[in-house]
Amino acid sequence: MSLEKIVKEQIKSLPVYETGKPIEYVAREFGLDPDGILKMASNENPLGPSPKAVEAVKKHLAGLNYYPDGGCYDLRMKVAGVRGVKPSQLVFGNGSNEILEFIAQCFIDKGDEAVFGAQSFIVYKLATIFMGGVCKSVPMPNLKYDLDALRDAVTPKTKIVFMTNPNNPTGAVLKESEVVNFVKSLPDHVLFCYDEAYTEFQDKEVNLLPLINEGRNVICLRTFSKIYGLAGLRCGYSYSSEELAGYLNRAREPFNVNSLAQVGAMAALDDVEFVEESRRVNKAGMRQFAEAFDRLGLEHFEQGANFVMVKVENALGMFAQLQKCGIIVRPNVGYALPDWLRITIGKSEQNERCISEIEKLIK
Repeated sequence: MSLEKIVKEQIKSLPVYETGKPIEYVAREFGLDPDGILKMASNENPLGPSPKAVEAVKKHLAGLNYYPDGGCYDLRMKVAGVRGVKPSQLVFGNGSNEILEFIAQCFIDKGDEAVFGAQSFIVYKLATIFMGGVCKSVPMPNLKYDLDALRDAVTPKTKIVFMTNPNNPTGAVLKESEVVNFVKSLPDHVLFCYDEAYTEFQDKEVNLLPLINEGRNVICLRTFSKIYGLAGLRCGYSYSSEELAGYLNRAREPFNVNSLAQVGAMAALDDVEFVEESRRVNKAGMRQFAEAFDRLGLEHFEQGANFVMVKVENALGMFAQLQKCGIIVRPNVGYALPDWLRITIGKSEQNERCISEIEKLIK
């Protein structure tokens, strides 16, 4: 019997999340030296991982025969102190991506609605569909959130509103007052999920902890993949009310965060110099791309995060041509932005190489 007759209906229509192309794939496809390829597609830290995290991981390699701490006790205590929350308000995941899945599992049932921006992180859509929910995708004019439209999309069937700030993949930034006022406008039956994956790149972070302490239905997510450079370890966390964290922990599988991710994340939190240098390099790179695109007459968008968006003719064609040159960027067809490429900000020389190849292609 065909599996199609028994598989869940929502799985049949579930889009596949397409990751940035790995360096090894491009090297094989085009016969290139992997060491000469620039991966500027997945918003990874060009400085590499936090050095303190690397040292911590090395020291714990001999203990891989043991299961990890299922409750992430040491990491939990560390993060609680940094964030100013109780340990019981935290949930840890195999990347913050996994926590998004926990949230959908706990709050989305068949027919329930989730609201999000049309050009916001695609996992909000995938997690909703997976649970049989209804996606309310709200247009984002000029690549920015329309908060009035987002609020108008909320109905009695809405269970969750998802938001990333700075937004992925556009990079748009909302001020703290805008986010706070938006949250206060939501009805009590709606959970506000605030994704802070790129917030450490901001000079001033939005603080929603006062809203959580007021008893509002707010959950904030963070990751060690971006500014800390630990994307390969997969570790993220959320902070919310104790009640909400308790529900999510019921959905969490045991041992979901591996031992090396836990010790690496703890050490990375102490690596202040690395974080500051990552911010400095990112800001300089953002200016570098903006000035180059202005010079080339290309429409571009960058506000926060660690990437830029640029509008080019035949974006998919340029994406393919750049791969042949050993540069991997990210097309945005899946986000209904077929004319735009997203480029992760790298070191100065990496940015210059990418700019140079784009200039050759447009000429």
